[in-house]
Amino acid sequence: MQETWRWFGPDDTVTLENVVQAGATGVVTALDHIATGDVWPLADIAERKQLIESYGLTWAVVESVPVSNAIKSRSGPFEAHIANYQQTVRNLGQAGVGCVCYNFMPVVDWTRTNLTYDLPNRSQALRFEMTDFAAYDIHVLQRPGAQASYPADIVQRAQTRYQAMNAEEIAALEKNIIAGLPGGEGSYDRDGIRAAIETFAAFGNEQFREHLFAFLREVLPVAEAAGVVMAIHPDDPPFSLFGLPRILSTAADARALLQAIPSAANGLTMCAGSYGARGDNDLVAMIREFHANIQFVHLRNVRREQDGSFFESEHLDGDNDIVGIVGALLDEEQRRGRHIPMRPDHGHTLGEEKGNTRVRPGYSFAGRMKGLAELRGVIHALETLRR
Repeated sequence: MQETWRWFGPDDTVTLENVVQAGATGVVTALDHIATGDVWPLADIAERKQLIESYGLTWAVVESVPVSNAIKSRSGPFEAHIANYQQTVRNLGQAGVGCVCYNFMPVVDWTRTNLTYDLPNRSQALRFEMTDFAAYDIHVLQRPGAQASYPADIVQRAQTRYQAMNAEEIAALEKNIIAGLPGGEGSYDRDGIRAAIETFAAFGNEQFREHLFAFLREVLPVAEAAGVVMAIHPDDPPFSLFGLPRILSTAADARALLQAIPSAANGLTMCAGSYGARGDNDLVAMIREFHANIQFVHLRNVRREQDGSFFESEHLDGDNDIVGIVGALLDEEQRRGRHIPMRPDHGHTLGEEKGNTRVRPGYSFAGRMKGLAELRGVIHALETLRR
């Protein structure tokens, strides 16, 4: 597999020199200085690509070209945004950057309630705590009908939790949920997220799924002509938040997408952590079924809890069968005769990076380097056994 590394550009605390030191050969990045909905100019793409290549690396995957809320809702300037997205894809293809990871999650991108969850080994992980999320949804945001989204026991625990929280804890929880996380598309204030939730919740899953299909019917022909593959990232977490639609959380969702839009450019990002946060997703079986459409891989692990909570565990010590996942991906690589780009995802924060507010949660250098080393060992062992 091609080892890649998520890099947030020149202001990232992790440098391209660090990426080389970690042993990765590919970079996964985006032009975050360009507003969502605008065209990525060819000159900006070429400049970023040249910088990456000056370190002997390749720009393996774009993560991501954000899909605007206007496109997702098919409202406002969505037609102009689609035209701009098409031009960005053309420019990426012309520059020789051939894979775009994107998502179609409404309102909130990947969501966690705790960005510094303490583990027994004194490192810190990302955590989604269902009780805390429900406490925010029901008692802080006060979304109409929110209680109906949760079982009675979680509603009761959420009330108890909210009553025990002070103003500082509420503010921190709100910031984690709605203020925007690394790789996300922006942030909201409380009134803004209420309005956005009302807009998108009205669509329901099936209408929102049609919005995704419409977007792809407009973009995929351009991607095909440009030599670019679009690799959609699953919902994270893979279940409804705030009563919003979720349309890429299960094998059935992925199957519906691929059947509705048959195209060589219609691909999947296999994020083991996102799909794996649901116990009913068999990741190895999904890789076997969708093998030909998997264009990019995020390898991480989670520990699931009965109420839907989870935290991001050691890469090789969680509820996901990482060895089986890697083995299935290596089978597909053998069939293709080429590598699939993979990156270690959401490493723990440890060592001197703990307490450093400039380090992006989940994107520490040491934690991801540790994860990559462990994954590299699995890959090497499996490849040796195949010889």
